[in-house]
Amino acid sequence: MTTTEIIRTGALRAGITTAFARGRRVPALQAIGAVMVGAVLLYSLLYPLAPDYDPFGQDLSTVLAAPGSGAVHWLGTDALGRDVASRLALAGRVTLGIVVLIVVVNSLVGMAIGTWSGYVGGRTDNVLMGLADIQLAMPVILVLIALAASLGPSVWLMIGVLAATYWVGYARVARSTAMALRGRDFVLAPRIQGAGGLWTVRRHIVPNVAVQMMILASSDIGAVMLLTSSFDFLGLGVQAPTPSWGLMISEGQDYVRQAPHLAVVPGIAIFLTVAGTNLLSQRFTAEGSATTVRRTSRRSVKRSLR
Repeated sequence: MTTTEIIRTGALRAGITTAFARGRRVPALQAIGAVMVGAVLLYSLLYPLAPDYDPFGQDLSTVLAAPGSGAVHWLGTDALGRDVASRLALAGRVTLGIVVLIVVVNSLVGMAIGTWSGYVGGRTDNVLMGLADIQLAMPVILVLIALAASLGPSVWLMIGVLAATYWVGYARVARSTAMALRGRDFVLAPRIQGAGGLWTVRRHIVPNVAVQMMILASSDIGAVMLLTSSFDFLGLGVQAPTPSWGLMISEGQDYVRQAPHLAVVPGIAIFLTVAGTNLLSQRFTAEGSATTVRRTSRRSVKRSLR
């Protein structure tokens, strides 16, 4: 075996070893995240099928019961004798539904504004990005407090405020992606052939921007959950008797010494969801997104030349 062959063989073995090492690390983290998120989802969706599910029923004879004190209330009860396990499942559906709705609305609005702004450029870009700068200058919590003081706190008010102010990050990412793609050959070719701007954006730019939006949305779920849970804790979001994880922590803070499980149990649910989604979002790396853009670009070139 020559020296060159030895070097090539060693490099190949080193590359295979590194690939297997990465393969063991990354899927392990993703598996942990999937288990954490899957456990929360399954509990929130399937526990209502249990025969003892009753999130609003009160039993004053079992007020502040500790977890494990009985087969019916295996996670204990709150200050009104309501089953914590049942309320935790309902709060999970409420909290997760709010978070998904906010992330989906913000990603769609941000993608539409940012993509068109980056593709068109000029005065349109200046106006839309100026609007984005104004949104960034508005403190979300102060806006929500002011509106809640005048209109009354509600979950729909919180969703509306976050949907109206939280799209800027998505718009900036979509704008930068559209600006990077608008000079590519697969985007210019349809325009030369007479295709309209809206058709070109929808056919060739939106698929690439959508990849970036999914990457950003997957990593944004945890942040939005912490934000909405904080608003619920402050009384600016979900209102009693409907439970949410943040509201359950707020209701349990007065009984931390007698019944710490009232705040600990929903806190664990928030931790599992946020940590799990963050671990799952690590698979969307910059290298993976760039590869997706290149592959999509090749397919777009073939479609535009047909």
